Amino acid sequence: MYRILKKILSRAYSNAKKIPINSNSKFILFSDIHKGNNNYADDFAHNRNIFHHALRTYNEQGYTYAQLGDGIELWENNSFKDIFEAHKDIFLLMKKFHLDDRLHIIWGNHDMVLRKPKMAKKMFDSYVDHQTNETIDLLKNSTFEESIILKVEGLKKDILLIHGHQADLFNYVFWKFNRFLVKVLWSPLQIVGIKNPASPAKNYRDLVRVERNLERWIATNNNQMVIAGHTHRPKFPKPGELPYFNDGSCVHPRFITGIEIVNLQISLIKWHTITSQNGMLQIVKTVIEGPVDISTYLT
Repeated sequence: MYRILKKILSRAYSNAKKIPINSNSKFILFSDIHKGNNNYADDFAHNRNIFHHALRTYNEQGYTYAQLGDGIELWENNSFKDIFEAHKDIFLLMKKFHLDDRLHIIWGNHDMVLRKPKMAKKMFDSYVDHQTNETIDLLKNSTFEESIILKVEGLKKDILLIHGHQADLFNYVFWKFNRFLVKVLWSPLQIVGIKNPASPAKNYRDLVRVERNLERWIATNNNQMVIAGHTHRPKFPKPGELPYFNDGSCVHPRFITGIEIVNLQISLIKWHTITSQNGMLQIVKTVIEGPVDISTYLT
């Protein structure tokens, strides 16, 4: 099985879109947002205010936003229009990044249909304003990638950005079957609290298997630095360890995690709510790990 995954990962690396970064670059990486239609199965809904605040802050500060897959939940929802209407403010924020050429989107297993340009164009090029019946541009002419390489100025080695399901045979090769199971079986069972056991985010054994597959590929490819999502488990290696990073997810209970790259330093961050002394809720950012010079992992 690993031989198949090795080919998939190596192909993703070979075909990756290349983006240069330098000491002036500022990137925020989020994945596994799973925006749904705001129903009982929408795992993102309880964090939408936190995510909106974080993304708005990053836009105001001139960051580039790289979305590492599963930005929308297309396994539990048949209609993108319903997802758009439920989280229109988030999509309009993404449009601001797009208009400034500061948006890069990778598709994951839950939004794998975006690998087809016609499908992506149909969903994201424009939307209809129901008040005026006018068609308005959204992410017009944007591209959706399987993988991205960050080419670091002054260094020979680079950084591979992927969703991570390339190391998960069931969620890459057999994703349509898994999607079918989620739609007809696991999604309805969420009403009574039963989670999908085939998801690595909810099955520890599968999570470890995916991480081991990624780490094995990294070790046999000259310690290639990889930043992924998919498992929902944040990961930030110490210098000298295998350079496998994971930005976590945006569906943790009451907080979201991501990875920042600023001034060629990398950090694992968390946005969450706190209660101030006067009883007011505030959304704040906490640095969990880092910052560490990227060069430490690219030698």
